[in-house]
Amino acid sequence: MQKTQHLGPRRYFVKHRTSYEYPEPVTQCYERGFLTPRDTPSQQVRAEGLRVTPGPLLHTRHVDRFGNESHFLEIHYPHTHLEVVKEAVVDVSWPEVDMAALDRWTLQAASRALADTAAFRLDRAMFGLPSRMARVADAGGLAAYAETVVAPDLGFGAALAELTAGIRRDFAYRPGVTSVRTTVDELLQLRAGVCQDFTHVALAVLRWLGIPARYVSGYIETVPAPGTEKLEGADASHAWLSALAPDGTWVDIDPTNGQFADSRYIVTAWGRDYADVSPLRGVIVTEAATSRLSVGVDVVAMDGDEVPQVSVTKLNLSS
Repeated sequence: MQKTQHLGPRRYFVKHRTSYEYPEPVTQCYERGFLTPRDTPSQQVRAEGLRVTPGPLLHTRHVDRFGNESHFLEIHYPHTHLEVVKEAVVDVSWPEVDMAALDRWTLQAASRALADTAAFRLDRAMFGLPSRMARVADAGGLAAYAETVVAPDLGFGAALAELTAGIRRDFAYRPGVTSVRTTVDELLQLRAGVCQDFTHVALAVLRWLGIPARYVSGYIETVPAPGTEKLEGADASHAWLSALAPDGTWVDIDPTNGQFADSRYIVTAWGRDYADVSPLRGVIVTEAATSRLSVGVDVVAMDGDEVPQVSVTKLNLSS
């Protein structure tokens, strides 16, 4: 488990472009997605904007059951290209993880405390039960894997650190070998995947151990290799998870990078698993048999109130 955390306040400009190309016209399009970062204890959204091409006939926003802002779009005229660009300016400041405070409970004691506390009843129902993408058919396989990475007598904070380090050690980062339909059972056999896969494995383990945990979708600031420039659109969306501690706080861990979340992490939405918070999905009416998807993401650290040149629209920045 990596110990160094990047803390302190930071301001980021985030741009996420999703583009679809179709060989035949799409006559109707219905899309829903999470296109605005949410305000959390660790971040505040200072400005945000959205551009959709072609312009939608209908665009509505509402807050879902998890507190995320959801956008719904309808386009009712022929088009062969759809582009959705979301932008935001976000102030981020994560606190340092207090391992001594978390280790006041063993993992086993934390599970009992969470089960016995009435105030956590809703969290247990929403984030403690198996969900569509974080359930297993082979409970024995999950239990066997959990026993290799965490022990019931570990401190709660130490157990989270061991789980994070264990998944990073045991699973290879390998794009293209999984899909959004890959199950945890398959992942335990493959031992490979990407960030959403590692998050689903960690969710399944924690929930099996009696710890409510939620899937977090967002971004992480990346740094180019020494001597190279950061290319526009070269960043990517990211996924990690947040576990409920017996004192009511949520602790965010990133098994892909083997660390606790820090001030490089920007939250868009959270839910039970990826299916609850996919950035954009929908239904189209078309004769086209194929489509081409391209995604570009920029996470740019800002200096004061300056808006970087990568911005496609001028945002109204609050103080």
